[in-house]
Amino acid sequence: MVELLGKPVADAICANLKDSIEELKGKNKIPTLAIVRVGNREDDISYERGARKRFADNNCDTRVVELSADVDQDELEKTIVELNNDSSVDGILLFRPLPKQLSEARIQKLIEGDKDVDCMGLENMARLFAGSKEGFAPCTAQAVIELLHHYDIELKGKKVTVIGRSLVIGKPVAMMLIKENATVTVCHTKTEDLIGECKNADIIVAAAGVAKMVSAEYVKPSSIVIDVGMNVDEAGKLCGDVDFAGISEIVDRITPVPRGVGSVTTSVLLKNTVANAIKSTK
Repeated sequence: MVELLGKPVADAICANLKDSIEELKGKNKIPTLAIVRVGNREDDISYERGARKRFADNNCDTRVVELSADVDQDELEKTIVELNNDSSVDGILLFRPLPKQLSEARIQKLIEGDKDVDCMGLENMARLFAGSKEGFAPCTAQAVIELLHHYDIELKGKKVTVIGRSLVIGKPVAMMLIKENATVTVCHTKTEDLIGECKNADIIVAAAGVAKMVSAEYVKPSSIVIDVGMNVDEAGKLCGDVDFAGISEIVDRITPVPRGVGSVTTSVLLKNTVANAIKSTK
């Protein structure tokens, strides 16, 4: 078994951005991400902390816009419009899910496509599903692809089973894998014979949000398992959708949780923000 660690992937992405960031600095342009956080969810704050460190370590900026948990729709929309119109902002990240009093659908129509660096809006989602080279994919879905490329995992013609159908990971990563000429089956927790679908696959991407659901019976010795899950187990420890201890000695390659896909996500966020900063200076 080989562990597919995220840190080497993240480091490589950042190293490839170094020259572009220096060139932008010469033009008095510092790539800047606006992070919009509604309330104080611990998982949002944790991701925010990681993103800010990633940007700071690479001489880029972040700007946190913190709104109260009871903010109304008008105030949130006003915030997004202001950031759309702010030329110093190269990317906008809005944490989801939003509180129940807020309409995510309205924000999806409002956020500017070029600044939508985590593919929340309908414009970038449409670009992704159309196979366009423009726009940005969701950072976690892109992180899966970056990791597979970094470790030279062949996708052309391979059978990939994606467990999960969300617009944040499952559906977009399926579209991206299809673009890589993989043969993709999208499953979910209600799929009949999910075990069979997984065992028949060369690669499994687990993104259902169910702790340790992928067990030994789902895999074979040649399986490559990409665990996108982020859960807390019965002992209060972070774990993925995969029973790592139960299958790591069976499969060929596997990502751990933590230290796997999640380690790559903030680097993709940086990459997308830098790309938009470059575009804005041309």
